[in-house]
Amino acid sequence: MRWLRLQRSQTKRKLSLRLCASAVQAVFFINLYTIPPMAKFLGVDTGGTFTDFILFDDDSKAIRIHKVLSTPKAPEKAILQGIADMSVTVSQLTMVHGSTVATNAVLEGKGVRTAYITNQGLADVLSIGRQAREYLYDLAPIKKPPLIEPALCIEVNSRMNAQAEHLQKLDEKKLSALMTLLESLAPQAVAINLLFSFFDDSEEKKIEQAIRNNELLENIFISRSSDVLPEYKEFERGMTTTLNAKVGPLMQGYLCRLANKLPGCALSIMQSSGGTTSAKRAGQYPVNLLLSGPAGGLKGAQVVAAASSIKKILSFDMGGTSTDISIIDGEIGFTTGAKVGGYPVAVPMVDMHTIGAGGGSIVQVDAGGLLLVGPASAGADPGPACYGKGGERATVTDANVVLGRLLPESFLGGHMALDKESAITAINVIADTLSTKAAPVSVEQAAAGVIEVVNDHMVRALRVMSVERGEDPKDFTLVSFGGAGGLHVCALAEELDMARALVPVNAGILSALGMLAADASHERSRTINKRLQKCNEKSISRLFSEMVTLATDELQSNAPVSENDKIITTRSIDVRYQGQSNALNLPWSGLHDVADAFHNKHEKNYGHRLDIAIELVNIRARVVEKKQSFVLPEWRTTETLKEDAAVMPTTNGAVVVLNRAGLNVGQQIKGPALITETCSTTWLAPDWVAVVDNVGNLLLEKK
Repeated sequence: MRWLRLQRSQTKRKLSLRLCASAVQAVFFINLYTIPPMAKFLGVDTGGTFTDFILFDDDSKAIRIHKVLSTPKAPEKAILQGIADMSVTVSQLTMVHGSTVATNAVLEGKGVRTAYITNQGLADVLSIGRQAREYLYDLAPIKKPPLIEPALCIEVNSRMNAQAEHLQKLDEKKLSALMTLLESLAPQAVAINLLFSFFDDSEEKKIEQAIRNNELLENIFISRSSDVLPEYKEFERGMTTTLNAKVGPLMQGYLCRLANKLPGCALSIMQSSGGTTSAKRAGQYPVNLLLSGPAGGLKGAQVVAAASSIKKILSFDMGGTSTDISIIDGEIGFTTGAKVGGYPVAVPMVDMHTIGAGGGSIVQVDAGGLLLVGPASAGADPGPACYGKGGERATVTDANVVLGRLLPESFLGGHMALDKESAITAINVIADTLSTKAAPVSVEQAAAGVIEVVNDHMVRALRVMSVERGEDPKDFTLVSFGGAGGLHVCALAEELDMARALVPVNAGILSALGMLAADASHERSRTINKRLQKCNEKSISRLFSEMVTLATDELQSNAPVSENDKIITTRSIDVRYQGQSNALNLPWSGLHDVADAFHNKHEKNYGHRLDIAIELVNIRARVVEKKQSFVLPEWRTTETLKEDAAVMPTTNGAVVVLNRAGLNVGQQIKGPALITETCSTTWLAPDWVAVVDNVGNLLLEKK
């Protein structure tokens, strides 16, 4: 049973929670509801470079944080190492995990051998895709290899029209021939995607059942479009269903290995939609996990910003491999139009833009003498040159070490010393490549150039999520987190003319915190595709009820819902003008409100409204089991404030260095300054001032 649901009392109690671990030490304070004794709740975020842990221990009344280097080839090894480092009894754990297994499999093209079953004449749909090109003016684009090789694309003689009328049905003879073909192809997974199956899924279910009844095929992973994504658009539905099939066995295998190593642990998985689900369901629907870790970070950003009474935020999560950008205006936004690895994934996800710019992003100089940063990353192995693990190529982290913004002796609270000489050697290679006889480039200049380039990448990404959507960044607060975020926050804010920023406590593990704060949720959708005048409200209400019941049952199958649990149901609809390709999402309150609400939202978004017919495209239901939210009480110092000095090549004179755990509420710090903590470092640039607020957040303001 998920941890915040295990409540025995509705009486809040304020806890002073000391964060400590063998490799990391810090302090957090959280208000929690009374929970059963001996309960331990662990949030784990597996990143490209580090795996982060947050542990709440009800026995010691403490929260502990920890970081270990990730093990990409076997992610469970880092998790098990972290749990062992923290000396946790596994049988007492309830764990929420953000996994990158499905994401990496899609990005690296490492899914299992998968067969794709569709209607006769439609085997090429996944290869043809949409007419839109990623690069409009590229006259010779390099086509990606097909997701499913042609020999594994199977056509069946079954057909339904757009009015849900069966024109051709599968019989036993056709099914037998299909099973024989599948036996000869020997796939590890099967994706079934038939036209208009969102209206009637009987033919897809017939194929699924025939496979399960076949002894030679019964262990195959089956992904059915009417189950994974019962919506129109056969290409997006087919691609989503196929990705689910290709990574399904990998995800199930990973979760099985992890569960076997954690006997007695109650394991939940973070979904791309910002809610948690059971490990069993995560293995069945891995396509819902492709933004698992970033979704946790966005939830964490929402929690810490709300604690400082900030509702409108631009967030950027800069980790070791990538940077995730999002925008929140009160509530986290969702999208069904995301792409992962260039493939459309039409399941609900947090609305986010990701770029290959992180601390581990590799620096190089192209043939024309242009400085490039990313998207390739040094990852955890070998990592940046300064890690001393054999990495020789320069990275963003190495540039920050050269510029004195990362102090080798303070990294990870002093438990992982950085090799500054290796960083200088790596950046010096870049400096030599950029240098000419007339214009030599110093190692410090090269490092500063690296930071300028990576900052430019992130600024453009921040504009995608704000300016390109009609939002003025100046109306928002820039919330920085991730291990590397605090080193770049001031520069990014200045480029966007933003005067306010926020750096939370322990920003380097905020995604893991967000996972513990996340609610359990399930989403269901279904295509209607009818003109508004032809829709029947009773029929739509019945379909909504069916979806809500199904989603609620899925929640209860994870763990029983007690009487004290708060279940929140959200119903919405996708609406468009007849002839449009894309739709706008509106809350559902009955057919009588749809037309006016749609016209108003269309005019707000696009500046005009049309006097033509309106279509109701999809209906959506989201069922959330509401947890008790994190409340961060007043900040308390846990160490004596230490003031050191560091010499930085890009500033005049020494820069003050402060340990964050020694700062008091209301204390003001004027830049330039370095503020160090266990999981991250904040570079407070000149002309910026930071103030510690009541919950320990650093509120930054440009003067």
